[in-house]
Amino acid sequence: MSNNKTESSYTDKKSTGFHHLKNQLETSKFRLRKSEFEMIKTLVKDQFGINFDDQKIGLVENRIQRIIRSGDFGNFADFIRYLEKDTTKRQLSDLVDCLSTNHTYFFREKSHFDFFFSKALPEVVATLQKNNTWDLRIWCAACATGEEAYTLQMLLMEYFGNKYPFWNAGILATDISSQALDFARKGIYSADRVGMIPKSLKEKYLTRLPTGDWKVIDKIRREVTFRRFNLVNKRFPFKNQFHIIFCRNVMIYFDIPTRRNLVEEINTWTTPGGYFFTGCSESIDRSIKTFEHVIPAVYKKVPC
Repeated sequence: MSNNKTESSYTDKKSTGFHHLKNQLETSKFRLRKSEFEMIKTLVKDQFGINFDDQKIGLVENRIQRIIRSGDFGNFADFIRYLEKDTTKRQLSDLVDCLSTNHTYFFREKSHFDFFFSKALPEVVATLQKNNTWDLRIWCAACATGEEAYTLQMLLMEYFGNKYPFWNAGILATDISSQALDFARKGIYSADRVGMIPKSLKEKYLTRLPTGDWKVIDKIRREVTFRRFNLVNKRFPFKNQFHIIFCRNVMIYFDIPTRRNLVEEINTWTTPGGYFFTGCSESIDRSIKTFEHVIPAVYKKVPC
């Protein structure tokens, strides 16, 4: 009986040791080496402008593990080799989807929307009417999952009322993440994500689903055009300038040269007298004299 107990104990320890070693080997496969992190960091920076410092290695490792574990990659090295050879860049798109942070909500940084509704929009509309034109162009860049774009569209509808059909208005909303854009097009949000919407607007422009979620009504959704676009592209594919541009909480991921290049492009595509909204933790280089500071994180392009 004593011998059986000893053998059993030995077998249990041997089995435990085997599983422990197996787990260690399995875990090591999904460990991101410093050299691999540098390669991914450089690739993401070159392609998308997103700049990860060395403190983000754990975040990058955790997020890319999802791709590796669900795909045909044995480890990070296999994944990197595939990225380098993938001419379709589909896997690169999946990579930026999993690394992008798309945290947002309706009426985020509410003071901006108050200024948009009470100052920027009336001023721009008055100028357009004076010039006898009804083409109002608004770009919501880095729109993430759509809350910002739908907020702007609701306010447009509120401002114009029954005169809205006479305007060529609406919102162009772009983002680098295909997954975020797919989510945005559906226009369905959990109750906590719509909590900042004033009750009158929520009841007017959203409907409650049996699940408890809220869906943006078609009247709003069809006025917002969602497109995938990379803000570090060499050329911006627009035909006309915009009167108002929201590009908030994305430049914080860029280094200074990338940030400056983006602001210069936004300047190119903003009409004289038009408005540029950044995130509250962002600012633009003061040496760029074409924009004047109006209120925190809001700039106006100096008229020619």
